[in-house]
Amino acid sequence: MKILEIKDLSFEYTKNIKVLENINLEINSEDFLAIIGPNGGGKSTLLKLILGLLKSKDGSIIKTLKNEQIGYVPQNTNLNTDFPITALEVVLMGHITAKKRIFGYAKEDISCAKYSLEQVGMKGFENRKIGDLSGGQRQRVFIARALCSNPKVILLDEPTASIDVKGQNEIYELLKQLNKDICIVVVSHDISVLLNYAKKVAHVNKNLVYHSLENIQENIKTTDEHLCEVELLSALGKTQVCCDHKH
Repeated sequence: MKILEIKDLSFEYTKNIKVLENINLEINSEDFLAIIGPNGGGKSTLLKLILGLLKSKDGSIIKTLKNEQIGYVPQNTNLNTDFPITALEVVLMGHITAKKRIFGYAKEDISCAKYSLEQVGMKGFENRKIGDLSGGQRQRVFIARALCSNPKVILLDEPTASIDVKGQNEIYELLKQLNKDICIVVVSHDISVLLNYAKKVAHVNKNLVYHSLENIQENIKTTDEHLCEVELLSALGKTQVCCDHKH
């Protein structure tokens, strides 16, 4: 089922200097989509546009989901690690509304938060301070927070930044399991890791080129206009991909 469609989207922070230009992309409910590309290429900007944190005058983003059905894990989860807040309290923030800030959380909210921690392998860490956790454990807690809204899709911005290789693999294994029921969209530089998990790849560098990894073929189709990391890895024999270029 199609959950999001981007049509002819362009965006500029400064007049006449476009960060994104003519972006077209469809995201379906079963997708595990990796968004890759160079720094400054517009990857995080694209996520913010999808989330509605930024608005563009050019093009459209058509969603079939309500905003609360879209979970989000931000890029930097190392901020304010000295703040005295527990893992459970962080996850409960996924339930925050104006009413809950005044009256507190219901029993079902707490049960949901505990179940979310269990889903990400963090059962038993409910009362641990967030600053006492490793980078990988902290990332799992933030994924659990995103799960609290029962999302149909989770957007993650560099989820394995500052995490060791073992922790990176564990996070992607977790996302692979979640992808059985939830659409996963990940912005990342971890190309070699993503190719083991992603079903689709969007290379973003102002424009977008789309690659499907679901139908593997021996011959790689390239153009003179574009050669991205996915194709380079394929040429080196690390993977084989079927590239469907859509600018």
